[in-house]
Amino acid sequence: QSNACQLSTIGRVRRVSANNFFWIQCIKSPRLRSLLFFEEFVPEEEMEKALPLTMQSYINNHDGESNNPLLLFVLLLGFSVILTKMRGLWKYMFNNFNFLRVLDYDRGGVAGCKLPNDIGKLIHLRFLGLSGLDFFSSKLPSSLGNLRCLQTLDLRIESICSDSIHVPNVLWRMQQLRHLYLPEECNRKTKLKLGTLRNLQTLVNFNTKNCYVKDLINMTNIRELEIRGPFNIEDFNTKELDKNPPIIQSKYLHSLSIINDEGRIDPRHLAHLLLSCENISKLRLDVEIRRLPEYHHLSSNLAYIKLRRCKLEEDPMLTLEKLLYLRMLELHEEAFIGKEMFCCGQAFAKLESLSLKGLNNLEEWKVGEEAMASLQRLEIQKCRRLKKLPDGLRFIATLQ
Repeated sequence: QSNACQLSTIGRVRRVSANNFFWIQCIKSPRLRSLLFFEEFVPEEEMEKALPLTMQSYINNHDGESNNPLLLFVLLLGFSVILTKMRGLWKYMFNNFNFLRVLDYDRGGVAGCKLPNDIGKLIHLRFLGLSGLDFFSSKLPSSLGNLRCLQTLDLRIESICSDSIHVPNVLWRMQQLRHLYLPEECNRKTKLKLGTLRNLQTLVNFNTKNCYVKDLINMTNIRELEIRGPFNIEDFNTKELDKNPPIIQSKYLHSLSIINDEGRIDPRHLAHLLLSCENISKLRLDVEIRRLPEYHHLSSNLAYIKLRRCKLEEDPMLTLEKLLYLRMLELHEEAFIGKEMFCCGQAFAKLESLSLKGLNNLEEWKVGEEAMASLQRLEIQKCRRLKKLPDGLRFIATLQ
């Protein structure tokens, strides 16, 4: 903030990193390449400063007068002034920094009515990070499709007036995309074709309500995939799943997450998906499945597994102990709803970290003398019915 005013005299500056808010209209560098913001879009105290002094004074003097119609009018007028200034920030960026390669917001915050169409003028953008920004409109502009050079696009924004975001079907034009983060909840009208994104390495918040499962087949470079919401493959041959092509045809996929707050996942669909993930080392299932897929559906390379809210009725250890390279295992919040769990023989030989949280029905846990011989970290929380710690833990000399 102290030297922001000097930026107007530095015409050749290429990168600006702002840890505190300032009105960027003081930057007069048309060839700016990078803008990084580590403060809220417009902090609350700056919103107050943006109002005319007479308006500030009236609001302060009549604070708490909820029945005062004039105060309500002044507040609405002040709100309009702030939104206009926010829109001015966006318009200034999009119309004066046409050479921007990187635009990133780290702290989010209220960012105005909507993202202006003028963003389509930043045709040189490689990185666009909008995560955490709150807009009043739930619609993103179709001019996003002009950003053909984008390699990273983070659209994890939120709408103040709606629970979902509408993303126009223009992302297929960004064929250089490497990393795509979709909103957590997309509008039901959103239907995205992503089959042209063959260079994609990271895809977060993929949803079968808003995207096509078959498009995953074309993503032969995908490394990290997070599926959020229902996972249905109705556009496949659901009667004879083995006659369908593998959903994942990337040999590079190392991390798979499935998160669903809206109900169960069809175990056949899950098994067909996991069968095509031969090389994954990280698996996160935060969804009701009731039964763990059979061992041969799981990648033998799995080193990290997190199960949450799976409501498994059978002891998962009998399947998981067969994964020879498993190093970290987390069973959280009703991952298992049974009463007894067993780790026998030389099971989990390479397991280094085990976390049990919120297994409300677990009463007895048995650990054999030779089980978990490499365990270094053990965490048990809110397993309130667990009667005692397993006797077998005293044989584990590696615990730290």
